[in-house]
Amino acid sequence: MTITVFLGLFFPVIISGLSIFLFRLCNKNLKLLVAFSGAFLLSLTFNELLPHIFSGAEVACDHGHAHNHSSHMHTHFNTMGMFILLGFFIQLLLDYITKGVEHGHVHSKCPEHGSHERDVKEGISYIPVMFGLCLHSFLEAMPLAEGFSLAQIQNQLLIGIIIHNIPLAIVLMSLFMQNKISKLKSIFLLSIFALAGPAGVLASDLLGSHIIQDMDTFFKISMSIVVGIFLHISTTILFEADEAHSFNYKKFGVIILGALLALIHF
Repeated sequence: MTITVFLGLFFPVIISGLSIFLFRLCNKNLKLLVAFSGAFLLSLTFNELLPHIFSGAEVACDHGHAHNHSSHMHTHFNTMGMFILLGFFIQLLLDYITKGVEHGHVHSKCPEHGSHERDVKEGISYIPVMFGLCLHSFLEAMPLAEGFSLAQIQNQLLIGIIIHNIPLAIVLMSLFMQNKISKLKSIFLLSIFALAGPAGVLASDLLGSHIIQDMDTFFKISMSIVVGIFLHISTTILFEADEAHSFNYKKFGVIILGALLALIHF
């Protein structure tokens, strides 16, 4: 694991989470931030991750091997599609555990609009939420392993994870505060969550070095699972209805901005 990957996975979580002690984002603004991250993930998935997963299936062939070539591609597409579906349902299960924390469900107050209704009930146990979020972070970071040597696509994925983790860390710390957990313990729990991503990268490196032989297939399998996770998260975020069920210009604007920024190659 490179130092860049570790810094990108760890410090944005810590800094974002600790920022809640300096200022509070009201629920309305936090949902805009979550919508931005959801749009970024969706655009990244369709424009970068999915094309990479389904590329490379072509093999050199002549006319006499056209049937075998077609069968190979069909098997490849079916296999990757199954793992994308697996990732989608893994995230669906994690949603029940985390109570939708990764969608920005948290209670906060906007001074100009008063108190909003709670999205996460006060007093909810943080232990299953922590477990679900750590597993989520562990899985989505696995394709960042150094052994895959796919810098361009990995950089794009890392940026997507960072943008996704910023509101997630804020929501998680808000949940700790609602549970009246001490600042010291909250920071400790936040650090555990921040380390879940790097742990996923290390586990992927170890699997690739000592167990898995076909690194290209392993990468595409792990990336397919991440794509399924991202598809569930992003679509859930973007298709959640506003309280008034009306067109929200601000939300639509940040969604377009997030989708466009994902097209930039960093």
